[in-house]
Amino acid sequence: MAGRLRWGLMALLAAACAAGAGERVQTPYTPQKVVFDFYFDDPRKIGPALYWIRSLMNPLLAEPYGYAPEALDIKVVLHGQELVTLARRNYARYRDAVERMRYYASLGVEFRVCGLSLDDYGYRPEDLQDFVLVVPSAITELAHWQLQGYALIRPRILEKRLSIEEIR
Repeated sequence: MAGRLRWGLMALLAAACAAGAGERVQTPYTPQKVVFDFYFDDPRKIGPALYWIRSLMNPLLAEPYGYAPEALDIKVVLHGQELVTLARRNYARYRDAVERMRYYASLGVEFRVCGLSLDDYGYRPEDLQDFVLVVPSAITELAHWQLQGYALIRPRILEKRLSIEEIR
């Protein structure tokens, strides 16, 4: 009897789950405070990481939410090899990423570079793009913003080995 009851409950649960499968919902998002932690082992990973910012902003700026960019409070703390993308002398190599960051900065996203890392790379603040802020320490900066109620997002940039068509 207990076995039949268990199977019956499992079948009922499966049917309930299947009824809502694939249903789109509109989560009632509110304006967000987010700090992104960029710490990558390859400067080229900055490009895919910037899509994480886009993935946060685009749904909130579009309908049905329609938030103005000023309603979002987004900080990006850079302290890995990706910080070389912000050096003026590397502009030609990383132009696309720099211009995307410049665009996000025009929407109010703050790009903050770790001063300790900057020293490690032999850069000075004046060596960086004009939209960049230099902070004393990335780790201290990340802790500060989290203590102020900001959500921490750490993009994971993985190497894509299979196409969508191959795994569908």
